[in-house]
Amino acid sequence: MNRNFTPKKMKKNDIGNILDLIEDVKTTGGKIRNKFEEYADPLTSIEWEVDAAVECFEVFSSRWTIEILAALYIAGDRRFNEMRTLLGGISSRTLSDKLSACQKNGLVDRVVEEGPPIRVTYRLTEHGKACGRLLGVLIAYMKIEKGLVRSV
Repeated sequence: MNRNFTPKKMKKNDIGNILDLIEDVKTTGGKIRNKFEEYADPLTSIEWEVDAAVECFEVFSSRWTIEILAALYIAGDRRFNEMRTLLGGISSRTLSDKLSACQKNGLVDRVVEEGPPIRVTYRLTEHGKACGRLLGVLIAYMKIEKGLVRSV
């Protein structure tokens, strides 16, 4: 999904507000990190921290998972074929497998509405929404850092 994007133009003040909010999150993140550090075992702490971080992010590192979560977070609940359209290039089989994995990891719910016709919709769970909100800060930071947002 490497597309060339024209940078979005935003008011300088709005970019400043976003950067201020990102700074707040960075400060809070530092406080959280310090709290974990209070409980650290000097002999195993770094290894545990790295392994825990890798395990926590493993769910997001699988190809198409971030795309699925972003689509549902930004566009809202979607049916299977709507998801395929949003995620150009994904096969039906891969989408099915990845949606199942997202369900297994507690990020996505598969909602079946009795019909006729039977309708299946995919939506983020509360856990999936929380992950979206938390990742949203990182994404905003990266949009600015990569020049995808410019001030007018």
